[in-house]
Amino acid sequence: MPTVRSSARSPLAFLGPAFAFLVVMLGTTLPTPLYPLYQAAYGFSQLLITVIFAAYALGVIGALIVTARWSDQLGRRPLLLAGLLVAAASDALFLLGDGLGMLLAGRVVSGISAGIFTGTATVAVIELAPEAWKPRATLAATAVNMGGLGLGPMTAGVFGAYLPAPLALPYVLHLVLLAIGLMLVWRAPETVARAAHPQLRVQRLSLPPEVRGVFLPAVLAGFAGFAVLGFFTAMVPAFMQQVLGQHSLALIGLVAGMVFFSSTLGQVLQGRITPSWRLPLGCLIVIAGALLIGTGILQAALTVFLCGALFAGVGQGIAFRAGLGAIAAACPGSQRGAVTSTFFVIVYIALSIPVVGIGLAARYLGLVATGAGFAGLVALLCSVALVLVLRGARRSG
Repeated sequence: MPTVRSSARSPLAFLGPAFAFLVVMLGTTLPTPLYPLYQAAYGFSQLLITVIFAAYALGVIGALIVTARWSDQLGRRPLLLAGLLVAAASDALFLLGDGLGMLLAGRVVSGISAGIFTGTATVAVIELAPEAWKPRATLAATAVNMGGLGLGPMTAGVFGAYLPAPLALPYVLHLVLLAIGLMLVWRAPETVARAAHPQLRVQRLSLPPEVRGVFLPAVLAGFAGFAVLGFFTAMVPAFMQQVLGQHSLALIGLVAGMVFFSSTLGQVLQGRITPSWRLPLGCLIVIAGALLIGTGILQAALTVFLCGALFAGVGQGIAFRAGLGAIAAACPGSQRGAVTSTFFVIVYIALSIPVVGIGLAARYLGLVATGAGFAGLVALLCSVALVLVLRGARRSG
């Protein structure tokens, strides 16, 4: 149970973990615009780049399953401090990396830090929010999460374009930010009492029968949306340079970050939409965004491609928050944690398997055909989710 005193819920106590959350998530997308430099330095193929990126998802999923409930037993602060140290270890691996093995290890470790923070920091930010901020605390946690993911490629893109040592300086900056986050979390109040005899169990994944009708369309839309996020954080450098003819690392970082900021916008707008229309509308917007992304690739039209990124991000934000809310509402309270973890594991798989599939297909079909095919598959998945949601609404009506 939360134990934090009301007086401890000051803006400073809230902003410390929020800042640390943003910094950790920033680090997970920091390498995105730097992938072309790694390719040039080590001779990696595009397929290897997608494998390096996808290794991140393995770390996230493993940490989500293993540590999902640890903060309830050990306290929020120990898990947050551990996540910050793990993120610093990832930076060290990238700084010392001299080949494929170190970069893969760096991505896995980065994923572990994100997996620890995704659950623990979200709860900590909500619990430490001052009373006046409580109604928007969940949205603030989401915005910090997505904002960090968006700032990562933008920051590294600027460093890569305009500053020396682009494969070192971004990680040095991130280590400095992590040190600040470490100090802020160290001073933050604890919000739960540490268990006398902690039982550190692995989170079991489950799906009760009464949730399945809601779960399937929500997870299909979530999978499609996260596949788009994975596409923009792993494949955008290749498509920007080889298809759209844009070689500026700063612009590549901006485009990769845009989809996360537009996702945050979608999550903000979701609250203003009639509940029954949230998931269907999110699916429709993702479909429109996917079609625009595919058209932009086929026509080598940067403006159309950017519009697709904006639409897909907004739709992903609406559908993701709506789907998660629908699952939580339909799920028995005693199983909510397990079902939510199941949802997150599936959508995080979308950050790995589709991206590796794109890298593999691009070797044989080329980037243009592969990108257009990926956009079509995203649109198809969201179309199936849309049909399932409308059928369910018709039956319940």
